Amino acid sequence: MNTKTTKIKDQWLYVVIQDPGTSSEELMGFATDSIPTPFIPAFETKEEAQQCFLLMPKDLMNKKYEVQAIIKEDLIEHAKSNGHKVYLIDHKSSIKNEIM
Repeated sequence: MNTKTTKIKDQWLYVVIQDPGTSSEELMGFATDSIPTPFIPAFETKEEAQQCFLLMPKDLMNKKYEVQAIIKEDLIEHAKSNGHKVYLIDHKSSIKNEIM
């Protein structure tokens, strides 16, 4: 197999989707006192996303949430078009690094 022509496999990350499957579906994002620029938390594993979700501020009475996988490049494009940054977060909600 010629490695020069082999397509690199897409890298997947996990995000929290607010109101999945509805017309108001969107990626869950935040702005905080310490990070005033809106950002989307992303995770390397579904388990990390689910654990961190328990610590995230949310409106459980009026919204539904679901952890879903997304291609990293698609996440970056979505964030750029909406003026958000993307941070890779661990299960305790600490920032591992800035993706964009």
